[in-house]
Amino acid sequence: MQGGADYMMAFSDSPAAKALVGYLTGAAGAETWASVGFDLSPNKLADGKYTDAQLTKKAAALSAAAGFTPDLGDTIPAPFGEAEWKAIIAVVQGTAAAEALAPAAAAQMEALGAKPAAAVIDCMGAKAGDKVTVLYQWSGGEEEKINTIFKPLVDACGIEIVAESTRDAAVLDTKAKSTPPDVLFWPSTAPLNLYGAQLKDLASLGASADNYAKFWQDLGSMDGKWLAVPVKADIKSIVWYSPVQFEAFGYTPPATFEELEALVEKMIADGNIPWSMGMESGAATGWTGSDFIQDILLAQQGPQYVMDLISGKVAYNDAGVVKAYETYAKWAASDKHTVGGATGTVSTPFLDAIYKVFADPAEAMMVKQSGFAGGEVAKKFPTLEYGTDYDFFPFPGAKGMQGGADYMMAFSDSPAAKALVGYLTGAAGAETWASVGFDLSPNKLADGKYTDAQLTKKAAALSAAAGFTPDLGDTIPAPFGEAEWKAIIAVVQGTAAAEALAPAAAAQAEALK
Repeated sequence: MQGGADYMMAFSDSPAAKALVGYLTGAAGAETWASVGFDLSPNKLADGKYTDAQLTKKAAALSAAAGFTPDLGDTIPAPFGEAEWKAIIAVVQGTAAAEALAPAAAAQMEALGAKPAAAVIDCMGAKAGDKVTVLYQWSGGEEEKINTIFKPLVDACGIEIVAESTRDAAVLDTKAKSTPPDVLFWPSTAPLNLYGAQLKDLASLGASADNYAKFWQDLGSMDGKWLAVPVKADIKSIVWYSPVQFEAFGYTPPATFEELEALVEKMIADGNIPWSMGMESGAATGWTGSDFIQDILLAQQGPQYVMDLISGKVAYNDAGVVKAYETYAKWAASDKHTVGGATGTVSTPFLDAIYKVFADPAEAMMVKQSGFAGGEVAKKFPTLEYGTDYDFFPFPGAKGMQGGADYMMAFSDSPAAKALVGYLTGAAGAETWASVGFDLSPNKLADGKYTDAQLTKKAAALSAAAGFTPDLGDTIPAPFGEAEWKAIIAVVQGTAAAEALAPAAAAQAEALK
């Protein structure tokens, strides 16, 4: 039972004090308390002595209770109470529970002066001085972050991590065929197809499969072996908007694709331009359109359909792709739907497209862009506050999430390699990754551990996803990417989708043959 209670305590053992204590805890005091009806007496001897019907029923409920708990918000000191109420309101208004609860959990820890127990690091038999060689693409600030993540393992086990950074796949190929690194971190699962016979089954190295969604395990598996596990992810299936603008016009973030379509039309009816869709990016013009179309595909067809496009099982001019392109073109080519219509979509630089939503006055209500957009808004408009002036919501109706991921693979089963794999796939590595904020960790145990509000919200979106699909243009080899961008530009400029997609489908077939 939950409730409030008043307690009696004694500073004195005088006869009069003893008399009062004995009276209230005995039969006479219990009966009198019940007859007066001063709420309930927890004294069992008051049961059956109440004259008020409501108190009689409440007393029966209290007597049947297996325990009594005080109110959480009243008992845990500030700032917990207010944070708890905010979490409740946020969940009612549609925020994912995991995302809403993170600030409340932080307030709880602050109020109680407590810290969660640190996860134990298992050295897997590695000894001080043991070396583990790693190869990754990170450099600069990213390399600093991964070294910060490695540090608790290094400190706990005394191992030495010997790292090499390269973005050249030819360097990886040379090393894989001569002296492969003990552990490889790579921004795709392509090494599985090239070096699958050399890679170790992660399950045999102590990797914790239970900490990853099945779709992550499937993406990293080949021939029944789990060879790659994602350690870092960045999601693209999000839409940025201004909460201030939405509130001013009575808009709420849509939850389904149908609600998104209805919101777009409502915005037009209100005299607002829904989208800012500029995609100019030099020779790479079209990539933001590719991301947008892939999210439409995830909403209309689902993640397996996208994976079938990547594998070539479904042709890129299939009816489902035509439908997605036509949906995109309806928005991207009309000056009622997007800033500048077709010309604006093709010629407006993609960064400027982001800024238009948050300018004063705003030129559009929404921009579909990856997670990096938040940082760009903060740099361009330093006085704007995340969560109030700019925010994002998951792409409505998407049945999976689109994004990029860095995968960990192992060429070695040495104790030090096992320690690294076990650490990053376990609780300690997940918590450290989240605290460092190196984008997202697909490890479930990182949920609720992020300290950055945007990462907390992105993590909740990723956790709720039914699947994860890599970027089509980045995954299908050349010449597909360029052909895809040309098709997008052509459709925006008025070419029929089926006609524009024929060369892209031919490029897809050529790339995958």
